[in-house]
Amino acid sequence: MSWRPTRQEDIKAIERFLYRHVQTSMFPLANLRDFGLRGSDPRALDIWMLGEGPSAVFAITNEGMVLSQCPDCTDQELRDAIALICGHKLFGLAAEASQARRIMQLSGWENRLATLNSDEPGFTLDLNQIVVPEVAGAELVPLGDIDPKITEEWRQKYLIEAMDFDPARAQNQAMQDITTYVQRGSHQAMLIDGQPVGMTGFNARLPDVVQIGGVYTPPEFRGRGYARLAVALHLLEAQKAGVSRAVLFAASDAAARAYIAIGFKPAGQFSLILFKNPKDPA
Repeated sequence: MSWRPTRQEDIKAIERFLYRHVQTSMFPLANLRDFGLRGSDPRALDIWMLGEGPSAVFAITNEGMVLSQCPDCTDQELRDAIALICGHKLFGLAAEASQARRIMQLSGWENRLATLNSDEPGFTLDLNQIVVPEVAGAELVPLGDIDPKITEEWRQKYLIEAMDFDPARAQNQAMQDITTYVQRGSHQAMLIDGQPVGMTGFNARLPDVVQIGGVYTPPEFRGRGYARLAVALHLLEAQKAGVSRAVLFAASDAAARAYIAIGFKPAGQFSLILFKNPKDPA
């Protein structure tokens, strides 16, 4: 079999295939739904498919993020897929961990400088099984209700802590991210007795599944269970809107413990790689 460009009439088949691997396919599914095939948005996708089923999907966003779902590909099939994006700027790679490591090795990208290059444990939750902590005085509010100086500082610190961005790049990216979060309504702030204490969010959303991302608690409020509470309250809101499942990838042991405490169960591994020079070509 050989790779071929995806056409509009292939999209339903692509979505059915990706849904079968939804734990590690939320980014391509949500990007395809929200930004389309070969659109103008930085997160719009160019997609190739293997076979008519298909049996694999290989995609890259306009900004250069590789999003693949290739569970049974041979090394040669992966090499052929990588060749399709030769010369395209390369922002990073997000995929199921074993697939991502094969792509990194076969592409020769292993020695590229990266701000983030990690394999993170995955978790999943049936929202009927959610455990909501009891903390008095807590409420979620739209991120836009909070002074942007506060939320941009939170996001900047998150990018420095979790993704090893340098401060200047983190400041720029934080401003863009918070603007996007407010516009899309994807993230919320949590207040305790009226005081902002952290942020929760979905970095990918489908009608029935959400992916948690961008959760942040400032250091002075950590250790009080605020992150797990914020996520739980946000998921309760999503459940009322028809969502039945949540997935995520934990960047630290502390985060994993927080998610397990509200009912999440282990579900595989996911790799997230962000290159230091995102305009360099593949």
